Amino acid sequence: MHLFLNGECISLCDLLQPLDMETLVFYIIIVLLLADYALERVLEGLNSRWRGHVPPGELQGLYDPEKYRKQQRYQRVNTRFGFVTSTFSLVVVLGLLHFEGFAWMHQFAAQISTNGILQALIFFGLLLLAQDVIGIPFDLYHTFVIEQRFGFNTMNARTFVTDKFKGWVLGALIGGVVLAAIAWFYYQTREMFWIYAWLSLTAFSIFFTLFYSNLIVPLFNKQTRLADGELKRAIEAFATKVSFPIRDIYVLDGSKRSTKANAYFTGLGAKKRIVLFDTLVEDLTPQEVVAVLAHEIGHFKKKHTLQALMLSVVQSGIVFFLLSLFLEYAVFSRALGVEQAVFHVGLVAFALLYRPVSLLSGVLMHMWSRRNEYAADAFAMRYHDAEDLINALKKLSVNHLSNLTPHPAYVFFHYSHPSLYQRIHAMRAGNTGE
Repeated sequence: MHLFLNGECISLCDLLQPLDMETLVFYIIIVLLLADYALERVLEGLNSRWRGHVPPGELQGLYDPEKYRKQQRYQRVNTRFGFVTSTFSLVVVLGLLHFEGFAWMHQFAAQISTNGILQALIFFGLLLLAQDVIGIPFDLYHTFVIEQRFGFNTMNARTFVTDKFKGWVLGALIGGVVLAAIAWFYYQTREMFWIYAWLSLTAFSIFFTLFYSNLIVPLFNKQTRLADGELKRAIEAFATKVSFPIRDIYVLDGSKRSTKANAYFTGLGAKKRIVLFDTLVEDLTPQEVVAVLAHEIGHFKKKHTLQALMLSVVQSGIVFFLLSLFLEYAVFSRALGVEQAVFHVGLVAFALLYRPVSLLSGVLMHMWSRRNEYAADAFAMRYHDAEDLINALKKLSVNHLSNLTPHPAYVFFHYSHPSLYQRIHAMRAGNTGE
């Protein structure tokens, strides 16, 4: 490739040759950040222009005219808000890079302790706390202005503050333990650190998969056993029909924060637990709730949950292996303004340079996830009434003011589930990829 400057032909290699390696790495990081930002803006632009399209026939009339206008306003407001927050985040990161903010944080940590593990804890504690504090105004605006304006927010200021405080404490305890363990393995074993770190993180992830609903959720929400009645009998009857043992069905007080509805399964094996948001129970009929749970049970029956866990383990192993190769080179720390190879600074550089791989793996995981959603829908259709699931999906979409006409490119990059129309069309056609 050649460029013409002042009438002279200059090759790209000639331009790059005077750059030392750390400067080249620095510029690569900048280019990746800008490219990621540009891609997101293109996708948001396509999605915004597509939003005005007439919904497909199956979805026409789903919103009444006034509600549809409200949904369009909600999507526009969130798109503008996303533009502001992502632009602000980009400016902050570029500022940290230009003014060597990461180097300053390392020096601050080094002044407090000469221990590498403590330095990593201080460095990331300072970085993540600053990131969260800076984000508080955006969180407040999104919760108490946007979500409030459109009738979703039910959280009060006290809950917001206590959630933040609990989040900081949990982040410090859990994140601190994980980070300290990884750093300890690095300083103790070097070449083999990635294996020990990988195995430890895997064990940690499995533990929280098993006990998340018992240990973490009660800190933020109340979970009460589903009372005897039509809904419980319908769920138990369906579970018996598909040979899915259920020990616990809980209702979570999601309405203390939002009117949006949800349901999820947690745990593995004997630790499986069904959790229904109280808003879901209120919004859907008992048979529609069963249809939603039939879809989730389909994921378990087809081992999607176990596959996702295994894929996550493999992916984290690859990341740790690449990180172990990466951390030995001081050039990556120097690119962020630190002369010697430092574990925590190298980790930041790795995260910034890993963005293209993360984007690709994310797209592949979304493709895999969308395929599984079709298969889980097929399971629900086989063992339950498809119309109940379709009606439930429609109600949830309307209650969440969901976009009925997302752009295909936006779905491809961002959606872990097919769009509402794609799911309904597949179920109507009996082509859900089971």
